[in-house]
Amino acid sequence: MTKQEMINQLRENRAQLKREMDNLMAAPEKHGRALSVNERKRFNELEGQMLEINERDQELSDQLAADISAGQVARKYAPYGNGVTGEPQVYRKNGQVSYFRDLYNARTKGDRDAADRLQRNNQMVADTKGHDAETRALTTVNGVGGEWVPPKWMEDDFVRFVRAGRITANLATANPLPPGTDSINLPKINTGTATAVQATQNTGVQNTDLSTTAVSSGVTTIAGGQTVSLQLMEQSPLNIDTVILQDLAADHAKQIDLQILSGTGSAGQVLGLFTLAGTNAITWTQASPALGGAGGMYAKLASAMSSIHTARFMPATAIVMHPRRWAWAEAQADSTGRPLIVPTAGGPMNVAALQTDVVAEGSVGIMLGLPVFLDANIPVNGGAGTNQDSILVLRNSDQWIFEGDIRAEAFQQTYASQMSVFCRLYSYLAYIPGRYPQSISIIQGSGLVTPTF
Repeated sequence: MTKQEMINQLRENRAQLKREMDNLMAAPEKHGRALSVNERKRFNELEGQMLEINERDQELSDQLAADISAGQVARKYAPYGNGVTGEPQVYRKNGQVSYFRDLYNARTKGDRDAADRLQRNNQMVADTKGHDAETRALTTVNGVGGEWVPPKWMEDDFVRFVRAGRITANLATANPLPPGTDSINLPKINTGTATAVQATQNTGVQNTDLSTTAVSSGVTTIAGGQTVSLQLMEQSPLNIDTVILQDLAADHAKQIDLQILSGTGSAGQVLGLFTLAGTNAITWTQASPALGGAGGMYAKLASAMSSIHTARFMPATAIVMHPRRWAWAEAQADSTGRPLIVPTAGGPMNVAALQTDVVAEGSVGIMLGLPVFLDANIPVNGGAGTNQDSILVLRNSDQWIFEGDIRAEAFQQTYASQMSVFCRLYSYLAYIPGRYPQSISIIQGSGLVTPTF
């Protein structure tokens, strides 16, 4: 058993202990009584086991981090030809071998050379992600058995230029998706303990029991495919990977971002930021929207930040808006016609925001001390007139995303009569935005109607 598998098992055991402790507390809380002698004894036993698991978890996590660090150093200085990572990429741009052709030949024809290339590519992808040397892509995430991980350049190149990317999804705290599960559950303290001034000596001190709950997410599948003629697969001098796989990966990235933003939490979807209950609602009502002024966007952003500061007691870390909203803000000027958002190179002074880059999506500037990100997947059909976008202000480290590796397969079954091959790409996803809903502020209202320039 690898270190990562041991850590996963420890955490499963800890979750079981936590459930037992919650069940033990349920009856006393319901009837407003203290734990009985036997209940207290059992609770203390469970608590001791939890402490042991926590210590072992920390020990293994430290060892795993050290192994990863050592592996990265070894890979960095490995000579070419010595080990998998010393070799050139198996599937290079405009190379002689095709990724999907190898998938097809390995699966349907038993081509050992193709299978070997796929396996070496899997190991290279795992190494570039800094995985523990003991674990590889096919054993660290859901979907174990027979799948193959496409080269990273095939996933990335087209994502940035063709479709809106996964900007908001990339802001969340990233975690690997544990194997063998269809849901993620994180324990959470619902109401905490309390302290108070002791009125006089030798009198009872404040004793308030905490209560717990859990936040969870089901595991969602994001998948797509394309039917390709066998002639194109076998006879074309051009690799079809750069057309099919890149385009599938581009839409795959977009669909993940849409889930993070607007997932319904039902019908196989995760729960998204705009659907989550308990967030800070900031309403911007303004017939003639303005950037500055007491009721303008600038003031509403400050209100959104304040809501997080006073409820989460931690600072917001990012502003996310639609590209059209930032373009509108860039067009705003003061009473003398001077722009309120200017490039940093201009040596700005007394401005509403700074523009650090000219981009259609991603990091674009700074406003109220926070980095501003543009995400074209933010809906623009909100409000009564179905013409409003929204602005997110959030502490992005509080939102957790769990992802498995993107995987690809090629099948000839059911398509043999037409000499076709079905190429499929998929991954698994879980998302938990509700660890601290109060760390998310959403600005909506008539001030965010379709901008005019």
